[in-house]
Amino acid sequence: MAKLLVVDDERNLRLVIQKEMTRKGHEVETAADGHAAWEILESRDFDVLLCDINMPRLDGMGLLRRIREKGQNPPEVIMLTGQGSIETAIESMKLGAYDYLTKPYRIAELAALVAQAAEKKQLKLDNTRLRAQIARSTRSTPDIISESPQMKEVLRLVHRVAPSETSVLITGESGTGKELVAQAIHRFSPRAGKAFIDLNCAALQDTLLESELFGHEAGAFSGARTRKLGLLELADGGTLFLDEIMEMPHQLQSKLLRALETGTFFRVGGVKKVEVDVRLIAATNRDPSLAVAENTFRADLLYRINSFSIHIPPLRERREDIEPVAHHLLKQVGGAEPPELTPPVIEAITAYSWPGNVRQLRNCLERASLLADNGRITIKELPPEVLHKIELPSNVSVSYNGASSASIGAFHNTGSTNLRDVERQQIISALERTGWHRGKTAELLGISPSTLYRRLREYDLETR
Repeated sequence: MAKLLVVDDERNLRLVIQKEMTRKGHEVETAADGHAAWEILESRDFDVLLCDINMPRLDGMGLLRRIREKGQNPPEVIMLTGQGSIETAIESMKLGAYDYLTKPYRIAELAALVAQAAEKKQLKLDNTRLRAQIARSTRSTPDIISESPQMKEVLRLVHRVAPSETSVLITGESGTGKELVAQAIHRFSPRAGKAFIDLNCAALQDTLLESELFGHEAGAFSGARTRKLGLLELADGGTLFLDEIMEMPHQLQSKLLRALETGTFFRVGGVKKVEVDVRLIAATNRDPSLAVAENTFRADLLYRINSFSIHIPPLRERREDIEPVAHHLLKQVGGAEPPELTPPVIEAITAYSWPGNVRQLRNCLERASLLADNGRITIKELPPEVLHKIELPSNVSVSYNGASSASIGAFHNTGSTNLRDVERQQIISALERTGWHRGKTAELLGISPSTLYRRLREYDLETR
């Protein structure tokens, strides 16, 4: 099915074409002249434009020139006329028309031409989406390791929800692999042949996030020289994955909610309604109910995206996965011939709680593989915090960047009172570095948001 706009000053002919093209399964609108057609094109997008040449006010060639001059996602144009000539045919093709038909023509001939033009339009759009997807995917997606009962349950839920159109909210600490689960849902869904577009809501400023998500029109703001399609539009027919959705600005949440409810939205600075068919998968490392209670996230949006929830447990709660995940990661970071893990290393990494989860484990193994000799990773290549099992109460971690082994050992041997003071100071330092952004602070410390909130209450740090 294609969206067609028929432009002809002959009313009977317009109605005949509309009726026949509708019968072929297309969505058809009509206009009596070029001026009326331009007003419609300003408010809606079409796949194919069937346009007469000789019309009052604004003729077909004038409309074609105006469409090509603006050059913003234009429809494929088929020119129709009862006064055909070689000159007009050549001129229309030079202006970018898809083809040219002379009246009288057969409906079957017109229908075949419309189908070909609509296919070309779709190929152009698919090409744009694929380019955007490739640009945002710089590496292949690793498989999900599931030796533990918890991860096997996660995969069971993935297979159950994937064939549906249900929105999914994935929760879990930072570094647990929420994006991999989202990709798996898309891969097992009927939308697998379409685009998977991802966006980290915490990685962009508020104004840039709106433009990235919804796109913008030329001149919408300083530096916006041309129209840009937003990720929501590029994901049409496929899946949009919004990571760290709880960090989305409050004013943008309402716009996203309306887009999800109606399947339509306006680009930044635009007046043309854009229609999309997108499945949403969202992820967060925060406690959704706590975000709603603190009024940082809309309850109605949470209800909309949380039709089906999947929680990914941290590595410390599924230690059976640590060794196979480590072997899998070594194949990625260890080069053509990755080093092997010695038994003491396996024992050490299995005993450690990994507050940064799989992301921290990957960084640890990447460092160790660079330091390894003779193709073997020994305990001397492991970071000090893994060797000494430095862990704060409730798995709160402290940043040890730049600290020596001696200083870390000294910290490990401090009393509980001093440990609490150090923990409080580390939390304050992280809060200051992130501008008191709690989600980013939790990620910086390598802890879950719920753990951070408990510590903030305990140390009376709930307000700045």
